[in-house]
Amino acid sequence: MALSIGIVGLPNVGKSTLFQALTKKSVLIANYPFATIDPSVGVVAVPDPRREKLAAFSHSKKDIPAAVEFVDIAGLVRGASEGEGLGNQFLQHIREVDAIAHVVRVFDNPNIGHVEARVDPVRDIELINTELQLADIETKDKNQLLAQKPVLYVLNKESGGHNFDEVNDGRWERLMEYLKDKTWVMVDAGVENELRELHSGDKESFRQEYGVFDDGVNALIRKGYELLGLISFFTTGEDETRAWTVPQGATAPRAGAAIHTDFETKFIRAEVIGWEKLLEAGSRVAAREKGWIRTEGKEYVVKDGDVIEFLHG
Repeated sequence: MALSIGIVGLPNVGKSTLFQALTKKSVLIANYPFATIDPSVGVVAVPDPRREKLAAFSHSKKDIPAAVEFVDIAGLVRGASEGEGLGNQFLQHIREVDAIAHVVRVFDNPNIGHVEARVDPVRDIELINTELQLADIETKDKNQLLAQKPVLYVLNKESGGHNFDEVNDGRWERLMEYLKDKTWVMVDAGVENELRELHSGDKESFRQEYGVFDDGVNALIRKGYELLGLISFFTTGEDETRAWTVPQGATAPRAGAAIHTDFETKFIRAEVIGWEKLLEAGSRVAAREKGWIRTEGKEYVVKDGDVIEFLHG
């Protein structure tokens, strides 16, 4: 499934730095508005330790993850809905994605400018939301409204900087109140971008040095996957272990179509076991002997983490 998440926000909040950390692609980054004119696109692997354990279990030659497409969209400014700052072009890019990762700056740094002079996370969020709503008023296609797209808020802090969760000036408290019923993650885009080329052992010492212990990028990718209403099921064997992407609520035949259309149109049955039960059994043969592998028909709704073999005509 080719589903995409657009990275949006005001200029100079860390969108392109975050995109680099996500995709390991080089994009133009500069400390001024509109450094990114055309959207950059990167396909990002969804981190999933379940798939990794299954690949080790099956001694698979290949380990193939699920993926989400991220689109780096240039910064919006006040008046974007009326064409300010190439706004119409950027809004169209947002219209083409399935969900929004709204990057919000939560630190002060006098060396990094801000289009509104002072960083205020709640005002900055509402500014972007207002532009999306105004753009929706003008559009004739009411089936693809910008303001109705699912949103993941990405709070970008700065290691060693003046982060709002560490100072008592009210901005962090107002932000937490605003986000209490919304989906959000915290990330240090600068640190994660520097970490992207390091080996795993070096990453841990680097994290210790900068005091950034959580992998915000992995959390962002997983949250984005969930935001799109997606789950993973697995196929596993000696040749490969693969995570397949389907919408929540997909039936077995529809899930089979992710592999091949014949698995949907000529579906007979599916043999299903939860990934943990398969590992617990020690082998597929043992799982079958224990009666843990179930035979499911066309009405079966696939669960996140199912390991499935499809039988078709």
